[in-house]
Amino acid sequence: MWAKETLYPDWNQGIKGELVYQKKTGFQDLRIYDTERFGKMLMLDGAVQTTEKDEFIYHEMITHPVLLLHPRPKKVLIIGGGDGGVLREVLKYKSVEQATMVEIDPDVIELSRKYLPSISKKAFNSKRARIIIADGAKFVKETGEKFDIVITDSPDPVGPARILFSRKFYRDIDCCLAEKGMMIAQTGSTFTQAKELKAHWKLINDIFAQAWLHCAAIPTYVGGFFTLTVGSKAIDLQDTDLPELEKKWASLGLKTNYFNPYIHIASALLPEYVRRLLE
Repeated sequence: MWAKETLYPDWNQGIKGELVYQKKTGFQDLRIYDTERFGKMLMLDGAVQTTEKDEFIYHEMITHPVLLLHPRPKKVLIIGGGDGGVLREVLKYKSVEQATMVEIDPDVIELSRKYLPSISKKAFNSKRARIIIADGAKFVKETGEKFDIVITDSPDPVGPARILFSRKFYRDIDCCLAEKGMMIAQTGSTFTQAKELKAHWKLINDIFAQAWLHCAAIPTYVGGFFTLTVGSKAIDLQDTDLPELEKKWASLGLKTNYFNPYIHIASALLPEYVRRLLE
């Protein structure tokens, strides 16, 4: 059958595959397909969240741009990320003592572990992983903890994820970041979600001392370049020295399939239409 994405009323994509699991969770419609081209695929409320074949691009680009720049990240907070891909990438850093993942829907975790184990790669079993089933917005509002990195791996701003794109939420993140803390969030397509991107950019740019964008093309995310926006309390991408970044990357000995120091710099060099949009 055709798995049709219905995120936009005037545009959809179809990926042919077999529906292997479907459930109305307490929060959303969850479906898992087995496709020939992209392997297992997770959809929430009719929108593609991840596939086995191209997940590495998104998961690497929403983690390494902030973890690599931070001098020594020890405590990392992940909002969402129930498939485990972000957790997997975060735990590659030996300096990380604890990675806290706050996911509102336990079914996303359970079913991702069962049907898409290649994404988390047993990250959920790590002693450094702390899994909390809770509302991410409420957690950052009430926590007294300080984190070096906060990663918002959320779906599109509909349903239970809507609150994760508000000024209040970004202010609460700022409050729970340590002195040199950084946050990164997925902020949508430069084409199909330009209005939302501009709004999120304004919020993050207003709240944080430093802010910038990274762009990446993920095959199963419709709309061309997909954006990841960074907000930083002190660290500035403009101060990055590529040779030093290469040296640090080599010393870490990390294995990736997409991200490297050159992608780190290049992905933040924006096309002119995006630059004008943000202005």
